[in-house]
Amino acid sequence: MSRPKPATFDKKKIVAENRRARFDYAIDTTYEAGIVLSGTEVKSLRFGEGSIAESYAEVKGDEVWLVNSNIPEFSHGNRFNHEPKRPRKLLLHEREINKLHGAVAREGMTLVPLTVYFNGQGRAKVELALAKGRKAHDKREHIKERDWKREAGRLLRDHG
Repeated sequence: MSRPKPATFDKKKIVAENRRARFDYAIDTTYEAGIVLSGTEVKSLRFGEGSIAESYAEVKGDEVWLVNSNIPEFSHGNRFNHEPKRPRKLLLHEREINKLHGAVAREGMTLVPLTVYFNGQGRAKVELALAKGRKAHDKREHIKERDWKREAGRLLRDHG
């Protein structure tokens, strides 16, 4: 019997974060995926450079690819440097890929990267979310709900 996955992942050093994703999308499930990188890409990420603000993931065949993520060229990389916006392969189990493919194809969901980080063993990982896009009125509702929760917490703390 397999061990259940932890609720949160072991994030030691967060390199890039997509803060807008939690506002623009209703997040359903999160997955931890490995990422295939070249040497100079790892060095750039270790220096804290990289952006996943406009990136997304897509399932092609039986593989998942991270598209439009930006890892700038390494300053001392000379001719062995990488291309900054190339698609990068994500490493997931086959059954996870099948779940993602089914959700994207049937339910109209989107694969959004939330964070790029190094775990406890020093491996670069991507926190990938299966999410549904929010409309403008949903975003307004979300803001109202968040503000009400904050206000309710203040009232309970002051008068509780």
